Amino acid sequence: MLQKRTSQNGVRIVFEHIPHVRSVAVGVWVDVGSRHEKPEENGLTHFIEHMLFKGTATRTARQIAEEFDRIGGYVNAFTSKEQTCYYAKVLDHHAKHAISVLADMFFHSEFDELEIDKERQVVVEEILMVEDTPDDDVHEQLWNVMYPNQSIGASILGTKSSLETFDKDSIHQFMDHHYRPEHIVISVAGNIQEGYIDYIDSLFGQFKPSSKLSERDSMSIPIFSPGESLKSRETEQGHICLGYPGLGVKDKHIYDLVVMNNILGGNMSSRLFQEVREEKALAYSIYSYHSSSEDSGSVEIYGGTSNNQLQKLQDTIFETIQKVVDEGVTDTEVNNAKEQLKGNLMLGLESTNARMSRNGKNELIFKKHKTYDEVLQSIDEVHIHQVQKLVTEIFANKPAVSIITPKKDNPL
Repeated sequence: MLQKRTSQNGVRIVFEHIPHVRSVAVGVWVDVGSRHEKPEENGLTHFIEHMLFKGTATRTARQIAEEFDRIGGYVNAFTSKEQTCYYAKVLDHHAKHAISVLADMFFHSEFDELEIDKERQVVVEEILMVEDTPDDDVHEQLWNVMYPNQSIGASILGTKSSLETFDKDSIHQFMDHHYRPEHIVISVAGNIQEGYIDYIDSLFGQFKPSSKLSERDSMSIPIFSPGESLKSRETEQGHICLGYPGLGVKDKHIYDLVVMNNILGGNMSSRLFQEVREEKALAYSIYSYHSSSEDSGSVEIYGGTSNNQLQKLQDTIFETIQKVVDEGVTDTEVNNAKEQLKGNLMLGLESTNARMSRNGKNELIFKKHKTYDEVLQSIDEVHIHQVQKLVTEIFANKPAVSIITPKKDNPL
């Protein structure tokens, strides 16, 4: 059963006791991502995520890593467009130690200038790694096309030039502005021992926001833009990514969109997989997915193939989309997609980390939690007519296109 406690300072703690497991997953969620950055701050949210692992007043970066290795657990973090999460998974009797280390990182990181300089280079290498991975880079380029000159379209990692401007003062200023009690959720799932939630409350409930800065401004709704990005790289395959405007996560038709995506390219029986891979053998990797923020979203399609087949792959994707628009989806497809979604949801219940993540995101975004039965009911209520209506509306738009081709020749 999911429960919630709000500390006196506004920090929210959501916890789900699962007595039949021996692990605890705990995450410190912050309602800040790359979308909240000003242009000159691009990449700072992600950089701060890195820096919280670089040492505190009482622990070095090595000691933080060794403490989790020693207890057989793991600690990690991620930054998205709208959230940052620092999380750990450990055996239940090590849960207090895990959250105490996370709290130390969260409140007492030193941000040593030498460590900042070192980590700056680490993130540069991360940027280069993405650029050297064309099936990742093609998605990065697509976001720049879909949302030009908007923070949601900029890279989460930032750029080499923006990284050079980050220092201890800019880190503290950004955290004072965004790392505030009302923006923080602690999510716990697993075999929670007695007194554990009180202990978390004692660590995070005394946290006071900086009085230097006022609350942040509300974000403007992203404006989708069609367009095209074309890059030539030293690569064996060509890569293509298409983007169409989708729905925000709070939209009442979000489950209709999830079902639509499954039918289009979300699994091995999808239209795109069957047509592109099974029928025409044009690609090993072909799929679609949807990215949903609080107030907007996009439907994206990716495929990779040899360069001399790239044009044929692009044509086949467009033909498959048009066929879905013209002929419609079937009752069988809708029902199969709904059953798969329900299966994925219920299988996810077996993971404490998945439950922790689901509860943390729901609290940040919705401030309320649907029961699993309510989610299953929402999926069951998806109707073929609404799915087809979404197909018609979404694919009536001109897409954003990102293409990466081998340098030797360009067929497009």
